[in-house]
Amino acid sequence: MEAGVAGLDVAGSGGTSWGEVERRRTRDGNRNNIARSFSSWGIPTAESIQMARRGAAGIALIASGGIRSGIDVAKTIALGADAAGLAAPLLKAANVSAEAVIESMTEIIESLRITMFCIGAADLSKLKDSPFLEKVR
Repeated sequence: MEAGVAGLDVAGSGGTSWGEVERRRTRDGNRNNIARSFSSWGIPTAESIQMARRGAAGIALIASGGIRSGIDVAKTIALGADAAGLAAPLLKAANVSAEAVIESMTEIIESLRITMFCIGAADLSKLKDSPFLEKVR
């Protein structure tokens, strides 16, 4: 990119709804109604990955928004992301214990490895444009 951007982080809808966060924080009825009207605002993660990749083919792309498992991570990479970010399963585990966070992360990594094994992907780069992962909408 001309401005010297090294990478993009696309956080599509499907994850944390910041409109909903703000709606729950406010005590103002008008602001609550306004925030509610934005509850379905945004571009779905799968679509935002594809749009960003078309617009910025040569730079690093991190995707997040509704990613909850290793299979989801594999799908984001197949759609064009270079890496994935996720929070919900780790935040849920963090409310239990540090050990639960480690267990959750281990499960995510293991399910990613199993997904890669099932489609014959020796490394993450082999997930790119994989015909074996369904392109989610």
